[in-house]
This record gives sequence, structure tokens and C-alpha cells, in this order.
Amino acid sequence: MTIYQSGQLNTNSLSVPDLYVQILKPQTLALNGVATGRIGLVGTAGWGPVASPVIIGSMGDCLSAFGPKQAQANDIGTAVNIAVVQGASDFRCVRVSDGTDVAATGTLAGVTLTAIHTGSAGNALVATLAQDPIITTHYTLTVSHAVLGTRTYRGATWPVLAAAIAADGTALVRVTVPTTVPAPEAGSATLAGGSDGGVPTTAQFLGMDGTSRTGMYALRGQGCAIGLLHGVVDDTSWTTQAAFGLGEGMYMIACGPAGDNIANAVAMKNAAGLDSYAVKLMFGDWLWWDDDTNGDMLVPPQAFAAGILGGLSPEQSSLNKELYGVIGSQKAGLASSGQAATYSGAELSALFTAGIDVICNPAPGGSYWAVRGGINTASDDVTDDDTYTRLTNYIAETLNAGMGAFVGAVICATLYGDIRAVLLGTLSNMVGSGILGASTDYAVLCDTSNNPQSRTALGYVRADVQVRYQGINRFFVVNLQGGASVTVSTATAAA
Repeated sequence: MTIYQSGQLNTNSLSVPDLYVQILKPQTLALNGVATGRIGLVGTAGWGPVASPVIIGSMGDCLSAFGPKQAQANDIGTAVNIAVVQGASDFRCVRVSDGTDVAATGTLAGVTLTAIHTGSAGNALVATLAQDPIITTHYTLTVSHAVLGTRTYRGATWPVLAAAIAADGTALVRVTVPTTVPAPEAGSATLAGGSDGGVPTTAQFLGMDGTSRTGMYALRGQGCAIGLLHGVVDDTSWTTQAAFGLGEGMYMIACGPAGDNIANAVAMKNAAGLDSYAVKLMFGDWLWWDDDTNGDMLVPPQAFAAGILGGLSPEQSSLNKELYGVIGSQKAGLASSGQAATYSGAELSALFTAGIDVICNPAPGGSYWAVRGGINTASDDVTDDDTYTRLTNYIAETLNAGMGAFVGAVICATLYGDIRAVLLGTLSNMVGSGILGASTDYAVLCDTSNNPQSRTALGYVRADVQVRYQGINRFFVVNLQGGASVTVSTATAAA
């Protein structure tokens, strides 16, 4: 008896009577959906690696990776904090700099300590070298920071301590030992001289594509469903963001400059030539946010929109979903001031007709802050909704992640059946989870009718998939007829 893996045995050429066992792969019935809440965020920080996507799942992760939040419009920590409050919990964050940022340094007992990352957060690093009270030939080096945490190393000499630090992937500093090695000596040093540099340019936020990616392009291949260049308001970047979003299946959240007016916003959007379902453009009515570190801050609306979408299933719209942590806007003023300016229907119509969304109060559901339009920048009424972008990207990325397994298979009836089974199973699961409405909302064709021999002979296989999305209630009309003369009739409601 011999055991074979599937495909290793030609059962048409057996010549020896025996038992032949073939191990077949389990049948794939459906594809697992890709993540729809992952947010790719590009911004500034006072600590952390530059041009390298960092996995963040909470504010604790963010503080450990990028240091304390800063009172900056482009700050990563502030954006993550805002989005987490809205329900988001999965981020890939990329720090950008203008190239003039500097790492903090200090001298302790004859050696140089340099912060592992550039930025002002390194100026709060304290290194303390203490002699072991029992084994007096050994020393303990403690490097601490109020937000970044504490690291401890033990050794008898500086080379030993330096090697321990170099082997620690979470180290906060690196040690440079001079040629003439000094003896360890108890003491303490606070690092200084670290700086964040200036505000990065739009080009630095967009970054460079290629072998070594920076800025926005560092998010390529990270599986992000939503993306934002936090605080970037340059309209010349919008079409570049749109192209990136289309290629990566990412919904880019852009915004206009603080204190913008509607006429200028519409003119900027038209001049930029922005007409894409891949971008959600937020009006430049920036929001007041009560930050637990920096107090009241005027912040761009991107993180609020990204956060609410990051916490929603892809068939859901941001329209009319309550936002948290907003204490005012530039138009409405701070809530504490008693101001309550609102948008008129004409103002909202001008924005939405131009494909520009806005966060304001009140919302259709009551007196709370919410995304008011739930739209993207596409001019086509069929594709200009949040849900078209999100659900189209979700289905396309899910198929892209799993259907490649069929490449290289023999083109036959079995292959057609397997392809149909996986596609139908995947779409059926979406119905079961409420992403699609019913089993009648999709169809799959993959057989000889759409795969003629003239094409299969060249190695082509085609599967035609149709999916009908559920609509979003945008214009809710209630017809009320009242009066003493009204004749009331009751009937069973149709589904």
C-alpha cells in the first residue's frame, strides 16, 4: 500500500495490483472576507519609526509606538484617539517627517546614549546606572519614559550592557561605547536635543512608491479598507489619493482647509478634477475636540469619518450615525459658548451636489453630531454613496484574496463547478451576515456558455458575478393625512 498526495498519482497508468490511497485537499466552500475596518493613517508624531507601517489596536499601542499626543493638526495619536472613540480598533499608522527631525542624546558614565527614534519625545528619556548592592561588579541600567515605558538591562561592563540593549527589539536607546572603554559608574542622565523638525510637505505625506516606500505608499499591501493623510488639505493631492485608493481598494478620507466656505470648497473640488468613488471629501468645517492631554483642540474632520466607518459593516453608511467627542465646530462654535449656528438646506444641497460631505449638528435623527451626507466624490448617482465604495472594495478584495488558488488548474467541468461553488458560498455567507439582502441578490455564471473553447484553448477562464446591494434610506418621505373627514383603512403590510 502506498499513500499519495492529490495529483501525484496517474490512475490511468497503474500496472501493479495494490491499494492506492490519495489524500485529497478539503473542499473550499467559501472565502473568508477581508478586513473592512482597518484604517491606514499617515501623520506626524514625536516618536516612532518613519515610513514604516505600525500595527495599532488601541490607544495604549499608539502611545507606546509614537509617544505622547501632540497639539498638532497632523498628529497620529490624536487621530487614533478620535477614531477609537467612534468604534475603530484596527490601524496601520505611518509616521512622516520633513527630514530635519533629530534624535535626543545624552552622556552617562563616559558613553553616549542616543534615542532609538527621532523626535521631541526622546527629550523625556531618563537613563540611570546603579551598582548592584550584592554583586558589586554588576550594574543595572534603567531607561525610562513616562509614556514609552521602562527598559532594564544588567551587566558588568559597558560592552555587555550595550550588547543587551542592541539585542532588545523594544529598546528606547542605543549605546555608543568609545574605543577606550570607560568603567561603569553610578549616575543618571536625561536625554536632550531631540526635535520633530518642521511640518512635512504634501509631497512627503504622499511619499514615494517603489522598493522603499514612504508616506501614503507605505500603506500599500497592508489590507487597509480606509485611508487618510491626517490634516492634509492640499487639493493637488486629491486625485493622487484617488488613484491610490482605487488601486488598493481603500476609501480615502480627504478634507478641505480649516474655516473654508462652500463656494471655495466647490471651486477647489472642481478645479482638482476630483470625481471618484474612492475618495470621501469632508468640508473644511473643522471640529472642536476635548483632548484628554492637550485640552480643547480644533481638528480636521477626517478621523471622525474614518472612525465611524471603521466600526461599521461595509453595507452600512456613515449617514446619520452619531459621533462622539465633538464639542463644537468652526461654523457652530464651541457648545460651551452657547452658539448654535446650523446649516441651511440650501447650504447642504450645494455641498452634496458637489460631492462634498460635512459633519454637523443636528442630524436627521436628532440633536447630535453626525456625518450629514454619507457620500463620496463620484458624480454618478449610482456610485456616490459610502456603501458603494465600501461594499465594492470588500467583495473585490475578498475575491482577489482567495480566487487565485484556481490558477493552474485543468479547465474542465469540475473546475467550473468548483469556481461556482466557492463564489456562491461566499456570497451566501454575505447574505447570512446581513451584508447582502437575499439569495436572489446575486448570480454566478461560469460554464461553457461563457467559456467557449476558443478562449479556454488560450488559457482563459471567465466567471461573471452579479451582486445587487441593499439601498440606503436617504430620502425618507412620510405622507400624513389628517382631519375629521379622513376615512381610515387598515391592511396587512407587504414585506
